[in-house]
Amino acid sequence: QVQLVEYGGGSVQSGGSLRLSCAASGYQYSSLCLAWFRQAPGKETELVSCISRDGTTVYDDSVRDRFTISRDNAKNTLFLQMNSLKPEDTAMYYCTARIVCGDCSSGTYTYWGLGTQVTASS
Repeated sequence: QVQLVEYGGGSVQSGGSLRLSCAASGYQYSSLCLAWFRQAPGKETELVSCISRDGTTVYDDSVRDRFTISRDNAKNTLFLQMNSLKPEDTAMYYCTARIVCGDCSSGTYTYWGLGTQVTASS
């Protein structure tokens, strides 16, 4: 069982930055495939970015060049640096993990945190 806890959400003005963190426990962290998803009100959950065991990263087109995903295996922590935030980035952001990796942008994620709210106002 993997436990995930997100930190770092908040409210910023458009163009601002936030850094999300996700602390993981319960499994060998370096073996996990990790991702950030988000869900805006009235919309479906969507993949924002993911990172494989070997550090390969994938980004949704809407956040590429603005967001950066990274992992610190020594601290069992996943990060999402979000720059140039836009109102359309407003959503609940979820840290997720799975044990079987491969292409981190396909398939389902087994473990989910409770989420952290990000709001970017114009």
